[in-house]
Amino acid sequence: MALTIKVWRQNGPSETGRFETYEVDQISPDMSFLEMFDVLNENLINAGEEPVEIASDCREGICGTCGCMINGKAHGPEKATATCQLHMRKFSDGDTIIVEPWQAASFPVIKDLVVDRSPLDRIIEAGGYITVPTGSAPDANLIPVPKDAADTAFDAAACIGCGACVAACPNSAAQLFTSAKVQHLNLLPQGQPERWSRTEDMVETMEEYFGSCTNHGE
Repeated sequence: MALTIKVWRQNGPSETGRFETYEVDQISPDMSFLEMFDVLNENLINAGEEPVEIASDCREGICGTCGCMINGKAHGPEKATATCQLHMRKFSDGDTIIVEPWQAASFPVIKDLVVDRSPLDRIIEAGGYITVPTGSAPDANLIPVPKDAADTAFDAAACIGCGACVAACPNSAAQLFTSAKVQHLNLLPQGQPERWSRTEDMVETMEEYFGSCTNHGE
């Protein structure tokens, strides 16, 4: 496939950004979106130009590092798919693809498509843990956990902290992220002793950095 890529380029949070347009060809439909960027960046390096900065780590849809806006949608056109797991078969030959960083005041641009998502870390630091005595590990079945609670907690823990919910929200609200991190501990017996203080501390920290939820749905 041959594609036109319009990419947001910005040297830092205090710099003025702009779109740059690049042409790439020989893109396989089986490539991931990040592999397409590898081709683009290799072309830029060979031409003596600076490559586009885009964050990635596991490339398995687990770490939440690689998020960006693709044609105006967080992570692109395929639902429940991280940017690194989006494949080029979702696009057509000759398409123009617009790629931007997360658009949220709480996620300042570090460079190009890389943003600072550390406010999410501040929420976790405020209460995303349980206090346990140190020592030898207890037996796995020592604390009974109801199946429904375990399943629901697992669903909440599946949040990878990518920040897409913040970027997709017109208010840059982080209620979805915070509620997932609160729930996956509050539902389990190990998280019960601190459930009230955890919820208050994490919500208060969230409100320091993010906007308020108005129940907007895409």
